[in-house]
Amino acid sequence: MLLSKLSDRELVALYLEGNPQSFEVLINKHKNKIYAFIVSKIRNRDLAEDIFQDTFIKVINSLQKGKYNEEGKFLPWVMRIAHNLVIDHFRKSNKMRTIAPKDDFDIFDIIHDDSKNVEENMVNEQIHKDLRKLIEHLPEDQKEVLKMRYYAELSFKEISESTGVSINTALGRMRYALINLRKLIDTHQLDLQLS
Repeated sequence: MLLSKLSDRELVALYLEGNPQSFEVLINKHKNKIYAFIVSKIRNRDLAEDIFQDTFIKVINSLQKGKYNEEGKFLPWVMRIAHNLVIDHFRKSNKMRTIAPKDDFDIFDIIHDDSKNVEENMVNEQIHKDLRKLIEHLPEDQKEVLKMRYYAELSFKEISESTGVSINTALGRMRYALINLRKLIDTHQLDLQLS
């Protein structure tokens, strides 16, 4: 029996019956989506790796305690766990802004320098302005996909439906838009990071 051909529900049932390979298949089936979601929220690959691992530890514990119900689909259920762990991470990091213990107390340890934030915001605003200008130099079809993806936050499926092209064409246009944008940035010598 090929495990990869089974549904999530069947794989979960097999795992609960003592088949660890079925859980491995489940992880491999969904890991890219879950990891991409975590990275999009955390924006730090090492931290995202930790949260990704924690997500699956929590999934295993929940499954073994019988806390998974068949009504919910497996992937949305795991995504909800990942989402909650991301929220927990941000809550903890906000609480952990404490002063490093030192022998001598320095008031500047607890005073935040807001001028840096203002300066950073100004720099970021300028970068976004420059980037918007460069986007206008892209071919119309590439510009359209880029704006729909980053400004309207549409999925590639939604983009393909609203532009009347296949998902692969939408992905291709996005790829070329990013390649051309990198070239434009190099030409205009802007210090921007495009992933």
